[in-house]
Amino acid sequence: MPQPVVFAISFVAAFVFASFVEYWLHRLMHVSPKVGQRHRDHHRRNEGQGVLWEFRDYVLGSAIAMAIPFIFSLIVGLGWASGALFYAAFSAYAHQLQHENPRKCFWMKMPVHYVHHKYGMWEHNFGLGLDWWDHIFGTYKPVEWPAEDDIPEASMLAVRWW
Repeated sequence: MPQPVVFAISFVAAFVFASFVEYWLHRLMHVSPKVGQRHRDHHRRNEGQGVLWEFRDYVLGSAIAMAIPFIFSLIVGLGWASGALFYAAFSAYAHQLQHENPRKCFWMKMPVHYVHHKYGMWEHNFGLGLDWWDHIFGTYKPVEWPAEDDIPEASMLAVRWW
């Protein structure tokens, strides 16, 4: 198989896998007292850490998973690591955007993470960057969106970066 195809397949596979892991870890944080302590603090504050700090946490938490594909080949490892890093950056940004400017999440019908916080949905809407897995696993719960007029409207880049 040509190397660009292998890279692309590895990139897409890592992107999808990272979103899957994020979804399930978020669900785990809602059922496990030990794993979820920091997350409960996040719900109390209802704010993100900033894009760069979120990105750092995602990368540190998945560094081993990003390194393992290099065992198979350099091109698979590079594709996988690139896809995982791209998803980590996208998700960190999407998470912060949903806390600060959820109207700008144009890629989702409803910004699930914003709704998850706004309406205290401890059993629904676990996606951060994407809502795919909520739909697939039956945890997607739609609400009227946007129902509030007090949500600020700002630029896509007007988020806390650090």
